[in-house]
Amino acid sequence: MIQEIPTPGDIGLVRVTSPTGALIRVGQWLNGDGFGDYQHAFLVLPEGQLIEAAPQGTRVRPSSGYDDTHVLYVCPPDLTPGQRQAICVAALPYIGVPYSFLDYGAIAAHRFHLPVPGLRRYIASTRHQICSQLVDQCYEDAGVPLFTDGRWPGYVTPMALYDLLAKGREPAGH
Repeated sequence: MIQEIPTPGDIGLVRVTSPTGALIRVGQWLNGDGFGDYQHAFLVLPEGQLIEAAPQGTRVRPSSGYDDTHVLYVCPPDLTPGQRQAICVAALPYIGVPYSFLDYGAIAAHRFHLPVPGLRRYIASTRHQICSQLVDQCYEDAGVPLFTDGRWPGYVTPMALYDLLAKGREPAGH
């Protein structure tokens, strides 16, 4: 479901126009998500805050940092206030968790069925995360799993979130 006004527990999806965004697009393409428009995801927290995985580690910051950016806010339909609160509470222990660009390669190795020992454990590890893994994990920890297709924990990219929650429902002009 697409949200017009963000509510705690919503997922924000944004485009990244830097060289880093181009690398993420390639990583998503390798993972079967195509060259999609969204390369970053974050979770909306109460009181105008958000939590996001960033190269400096997972951090909380004001949502106003995206005021000049097109953000697509999405969430599963029918989230209750209690679920939204649980998702936000579940996010807080991840503050400071390191970021890992290598997870895109690990996810691609899984997609291509490369026999890499320990790959599943590596992707699911909470010692490092990409932005979409953080969002997916917070929902999972709160008892609100986003994906029910049997995928490994952490096997999610920003475009996988888009495909699940917004594809075909985005307003015209976005």
